Amino acid sequence: MNSDQFAQQRVLLDSRAAIERSNQSVAKSQAISIQTEQIGTEVISELGEQRESLLRTKSRIIETDQELNKSNKILITMKKRILTNKLVLILIILLEIAILGCTVYIKFFKKAKK
Repeated sequence: MNSDQFAQQRVLLDSRAAIERSNQSVAKSQAISIQTEQIGTEVISELGEQRESLLRTKSRIIETDQELNKSNKILITMKKRILTNKLVLILIILLEIAILGCTVYIKFFKKAKK
């Protein structure tokens, strides 16, 4: 074997080793790509579930807000009725005091004048 053939054989072996390293690198890249795709699919699925959960929660919050508004209106109506009842009760008490005062006046002071 002469030196030219030996040099060509060496270049050929080096090229073959470089190709094998490239093939291994491509295989590793493909494996990483597949793994990344699987992780991405899982993340997208989990995000979809979280989105559905958030939408359900938002719906419940809206319903709760509506119920609170109804309850607030009922409470306001009850406060108005209580205030009205208190005012009517005060008027009745004042009227009874006035009647009692008139009765006492008529019974005791009118007799005293006669």
